Formats: sequence, C-alpha cells, structure tokens
Amino acid sequence: MAFQGKKLVNDPNAVVTEFIEGLVETFPGLQYLDGFPQVKVVLRADIPGNKYDKVAVISGGGSGHEPGQAGFVGEGMLTAAICGDVFTSPPVDSILAGIRAVTGPKGCLLIVTNYTGDRLNFGLAAEEAKSEGYKVEMVIVGDDCALPPPRGITGRRGLAGTVLIHKVAGAAAAAGLSLAEVAAEAQHASELVGTMGVALSVCTLPGQVTSDRLGPGLMELGLGIHGEPGAAVAELQPVEVVVSHVLKQILSMETQYVPIKRGSRVVLMINGLGATPIMELMIASGKAIPQLQLEHGLAVDRVYTGSFMTSLDMAGFSISIMKSEPSILDRLDAPTKAPYWPVGVEGDRPPAKIPVPVPPSHSSRNEEEFNQPLELNEQGRILECAILAAVNAIIDVKDKLNDWDSKVGDGDCGSTMYRGAMAILDDMKKCYPLNVASETVNEIGTSIRRVMGGTSGILYAIFCKAAYTSLKESPDVTPEQWSRALEASIAAVSKYGRAERGYRTMLDALIPASIVLKENLDKGNDPVAAFVLSSEAAVNGAESTKEMQPQAGRSSYITGDVLSTVPDPGAMAAATWYRAAALAVEHKLKNAEN
Repeated sequence: MAFQGKKLVNDPNAVVTEFIEGLVETFPGLQYLDGFPQVKVVLRADIPGNKYDKVAVISGGGSGHEPGQAGFVGEGMLTAAICGDVFTSPPVDSILAGIRAVTGPKGCLLIVTNYTGDRLNFGLAAEEAKSEGYKVEMVIVGDDCALPPPRGITGRRGLAGTVLIHKVAGAAAAAGLSLAEVAAEAQHASELVGTMGVALSVCTLPGQVTSDRLGPGLMELGLGIHGEPGAAVAELQPVEVVVSHVLKQILSMETQYVPIKRGSRVVLMINGLGATPIMELMIASGKAIPQLQLEHGLAVDRVYTGSFMTSLDMAGFSISIMKSEPSILDRLDAPTKAPYWPVGVEGDRPPAKIPVPVPPSHSSRNEEEFNQPLELNEQGRILECAILAAVNAIIDVKDKLNDWDSKVGDGDCGSTMYRGAMAILDDMKKCYPLNVASETVNEIGTSIRRVMGGTSGILYAIFCKAAYTSLKESPDVTPEQWSRALEASIAAVSKYGRAERGYRTMLDALIPASIVLKENLDKGNDPVAAFVLSSEAAVNGAESTKEMQPQAGRSSYITGDVLSTVPDPGAMAAATWYRAAALAVEHKLKNAEN
C-alpha cells in the first residue's frame, strides 16, 4: 500500500533552493547565483567570473542525488554545479548562467550524465555559449553496467562513476592544462569506469507518496538513480552474495563494459544511495576488496566508501570499478577543497591489511591455575549449577528483553545479555576454576567485558570485579560472605553508574534481593531459603519499576505513559538470572538430601 512519505521539508517545491541555501551557509568556499527559483547554480566563492585563468569544470543535472553534484564544487574539482529540480534536468538558461559566471579565457568543460534531458539541455547551452564566444567542450558519462548492450542511441546511463570523472577533470584543470587536454583526460577516464546499483527500497520524492513497488524481502538489481525500475527483482541475499553478483556484472568479459582484465589495477567506489548506513557500506567494501583480488585477479589501488551520488532516501548501494593508471591516481590523489570528496584515502594502500596484535595483558594470573578442575568439590558443583541456570534463563528471555527494551531503550538489552550468557557458557567449559569462587566470579566478569559492551556490559564487569575483591581472601566462601560480596557489587555499580534504588535500573532488582538475603542470614535462617526469598524480592523489585520514573539510562528520555506498561529490561534481566540461580541451588541441594 502506498503512503505519504515523511520528509523534513517546508514547501516540497522549494527543496532545491533551500538545500542550496543551507549548503553555502555551511561551506564558506561555496556561493550561489542570485537567480532563484529559475537559476539554481552553486559555484566556487573564489572564482573571479570571466577572469578565471583556468579551465572551468561544470557539471549538474536533476537534484535529489546529493551530495552530487553541488557537494563536489571546490578547488581541484568542480567550478560550478547546475541544479535542476528533483530528478529534472536543469533548464538551458540556468546552465548558461553557470557557464557565464565561471568561464574565463581558457573555456569550460561540461561533464554530463547520460540522460536524454541532460544531454539536450547541456548540449543546447553549450552551443549557445559557443555562439557567445565561449570555449566549451562536453564529456558525456555513461557508466551503467546493468543493462545488456547494445542500448541503441540511448546508451548507458550515467551513475556514481561520474564523481570520479569530476575529480580527474578538476585536478587536470587545477594543474593548468588546456581545455582540450582536460576534456581528453575526462573522456579517457569515463571510458575506464563501470557502475551497477542495488536497491532495497524505492525513493520518495518530496510531497509524493512512497511507492510499494519493491515489497518486503526483495531487492532490485541494476536500478537507475531516479527511482526507475532496475534490470531485475530478486530475493534479498547476504551482502557478500550481492557484491559478488554486481562485480561479475561490471567485469563481465562478454559485455566488456570496462577494459579491465585479470592483472589490472583498479579503483573501487562503494556508493550509498541515500538511506544506507555507513556500517553497511563498509561491510560491502570489506567484502568487495578480497573478491576483486582473489576471484578477479585485480589489484585495488584506491577505495572510496560513502554516499557520493544518491537517490533521495533510497536504501541500497552502487559499486563503481575504474581501471587504475598512474595518471588517474595522480588526479584522484590531488588536493581538493570540494566538501564531500573523501579525505584520508590518497596514497598507496597495502595489498592486505594485517590486524595489529592485541597487546598482552599485564595480569599476573597463572593460566594453568585457572583451568576448569578435573573434579569439582561441593562448592564447585553448586556454583556450576547456579551459573548454568542463570545463563540459560537469560538465553530464554532474550526476545522478551529485546521487546521491552525496544519500547523504552534501544532494543538490544536481550541481545547484549545473550552475548554475555553465551560467552560465560563457552568459557566455563575451558577456564573457570569453579572450586575457587572468587576467581570464578572474576572470570565471569572477564567473559562479560570481552563481549557485552555498552553500559550493561561494563556495569556487570564492575559488579563482578567488586564481588571478586570481596571474596578473594577466602577459598571457602560462606553465605554471609556471598551476601557481603553482593552488597559490595551493588555499591560499586551505584558509585560508577550513579544509580540508586528507585532509578529504574538493575539495582531495583538487586538491592531488594541484597536486603532480604542479609536480613534472613542475620536471623540465622537457612541460607538456601534466604537465597530463594531474596530472589523473590528481586523479581518483585524488577516488576515495581513500571511505577518508577527513570533517572538514568536511555529510559530517562521516554514518556511516563510508555514506561508504565513496561518494566525496566535491565532490572528484569538481573531478576531473571538471580532467581534462576537461587531455584537451581535449592533444587540441587534438595536432590542431594534425597
């Protein structure tokens, strides 16, 4: 079902002019022509008009592909960018205004993506400018590798590879080359690059409804950058598989889109289409490089990963592969002040990145001492039983914790606790000295710290370290010492986490448990019964967080109406493992008596 797209805009018809206003306010080196709304031209603020002594490099097209093309205006790249309305070629008069504003005696090069409207409008503007006495050359970029040749008079579409042509031409112009030389370098570079895109969603134009063309679980291969349908629709696959398909299509020896063969050196660009997180783009980049090296026999000289030419809010990415030559690398590495050209990429990259070894721990721990004992004593068996019950209980409530956390936090409490539980299960088989309670607690903290991360991970690591410090002087731990260790752990978590009882945190389960445990032990009650009663207090304390207004954590940003329906996930997690451990100990000792 189609629905109205959500946009942070004012007037859908004014998005391009307002974008340009924001862009030039952000970057001091950019300016625009005073011709809104018909003339929408971004140009370098330092260009002295028709007195500019180098070749001007101009590009443009329909808007909606930001940062392309306006974000690549700057010394060493584009001199001006002509912005059309969203997905609409700029009119001839706007292009002419841009040419007149920045073109000096050495002339200008127009870099045009291969779409009919762009070719015609830039073409007519070029002819008009020539009739006025300007020197003008035009290079049309068609780097699309999704559709099978031949494409008749239409040719291949211009995609993200165009940005690489901007850089080559801009660097050549900055070096003082003539118009013919700059145009020749740009034309040559355009013949070396191929691009193919993959979309996970369609884009939504401002003020229009979102199309339901691409359903759940589907991806579109070989799409255009204006929301037009791709070459094929397929089921969503892992990114490694998608990357493999795209690379094979671009580098196909049958179509020969690019003059690249085994043994060639290449430049790789992973381009986000607007709504793809940088995390996912980097994953795609990390999978593409070894495939290029191992499967296609190519050396990768440069890698550019980011959003360069987008399609509004489309989820997906494109891959561009460009044949690398020394002169091309010189142009790509040349300095530029264009605000959206990536920094820190220039220079030779090693064939393979070998991770830096993790520095060794300075702990004086004897590794042999902390292997799991061949035979457990009574304390070791009870501890093993409690730990197994606690972690399995956490594993069982993973989804429930995530569900609660999705309503009051970031939705990952269950997953985070699950990682800790699985690490404890795995490490316990290998290195927990279960006959030594203090060291076992310390090792649990080490397991947690290694995998859990986030606030809960470090708080549990602090919890375990404080308990270890409290217990380490006694090889045989009494119930009273366990109680004092729990108090010490709670105090440490409160100190560093700045939380107290009533703050809607894990302490709202652990503090009541600690109080009940100590009270019962002080009265001389059975330690196991005290443990079970304290676990009931933990559960009740966790449930009571529904009525609490949070003072710490992400829940403190959530409204009371939502909070009153959901207990604190961290408190529920603490109550879960504590209760499971208590019941397991009770069950084990009852069975031992029988």
